[in-house]
Amino acid sequence: MTPETHEGGCHCGAVRFRATLPEGLASARRCNCSFCAMRGAVAVTARADGFELREGAGNLTLYRFGTGAARHHFCSICGIHTHHQRRSNPAELGVNLACLDGLSPFDLPEVPVLDGAHHPSDGGPGGAIGHLQFMPETR
Repeated sequence: MTPETHEGGCHCGAVRFRATLPEGLASARRCNCSFCAMRGAVAVTARADGFELREGAGNLTLYRFGTGAARHHFCSICGIHTHHQRRSNPAELGVNLACLDGLSPFDLPEVPVLDGAHHPSDGGPGGAIGHLQFMPETR
């Protein structure tokens, strides 16, 4: 698979970044943990060394919960979740697909959902538990 590099940022533009996705959009997924279920973002995978924060580092706010291992970053101005360092693999980032310029979660007909509510680090089985689908209406 050919890596894809995308520019992106938050809603207000105060935070801008460049992310290289080793698996492109094929890495898209959702999680059902308490935080991700409420946040509702579709994440794509970037390696930590393939993510460059280009503007707005001072505008990012960090949120941690539970074990505190995952580091969720938000724009302190518009509140948009831009990316997070993964609990399951700290060398990877989950980048909010909706923050990538010209892309939308609605571009994907189906997104796998992972069982973060029963995370393998907590002794749960983890893995895929379903799929979210987007089926546009014909007009």
